Amino acid sequence: MTKQKILWTLIALLSVATAASGVADTVAEDYAQAALKRALVTFAAARTLNGVISVVQSTEVGVGVTVSIGQVLDPINDLVERFSAVMLVAASSLGLQSVLLKMTSATGITVALGIAAVFAIAALWWPQSAERKYAATASRILLVMLCIRFIVPALVVGTNLVTDTFLAAEQVEATAALEGTSRRIEELNEGVEDPAAPDQSIMDRLSSAIDESLETINISQRLGELKENAANATEHIVQLIVLFVLQTILLPLAFIWLLIELLKGVAARLTAK
Repeated sequence: MTKQKILWTLIALLSVATAASGVADTVAEDYAQAALKRALVTFAAARTLNGVISVVQSTEVGVGVTVSIGQVLDPINDLVERFSAVMLVAASSLGLQSVLLKMTSATGITVALGIAAVFAIAALWWPQSAERKYAATASRILLVMLCIRFIVPALVVGTNLVTDTFLAAEQVEATAALEGTSRRIEELNEGVEDPAAPDQSIMDRLSSAIDESLETINISQRLGELKENAANATEHIVQLIVLFVLQTILLPLAFIWLLIELLKGVAARLTAK
């Protein structure tokens, strides 16, 4: 029983000191801002790619037969739009974490935690007759306040430690690949626009026919490159969707479950008679 008193007392004192210092909040906020910045960069890359595709889809090239190069990008057009929606949700989720951090680090919450800690310590070390009546209740109140005060910082730090270790490098690489794809598609599109041809003589038309044949080969090559870039973009988009769903949905849910189970285990152990 004495060990339980000492352990609860240490928990109460350390929790109040940590909350008052704001160390956990600062670390968690730094992680949250870094994650939000990465998400916004990826969201911007997605919107840029979506805009490039929209421009390309409106471009037509007349070489014998009018060819719409936008058709090459049709398979990923819907995917890019859905990806933009996913990134908006992901960025909003990460922004919400920063808001929740500010709420849980409010002075009122910290003061309430301090009051709960004082109540718990007093109940634990009061005479034996009173201890049995109030100790368990005081410990549970302290545990609830610990949960309210620190579950968001713990969630943010835990999630981002896993993300930085296993996911961040792939996120940055895939985002850079998307930005590069947008630039390449723009460059390819610039080279396939068909200028209006004025009235020509017979020799001019013969020369123009040769030029058109060469241009047809050039356009075919460019269309092939567009298809290749579209396929690469699809791969990176799917990869980013998986990574951000893990970071903003699955990992937070997993950490919440683990933290709740841990707190339930600690409560059962420390309040056991």
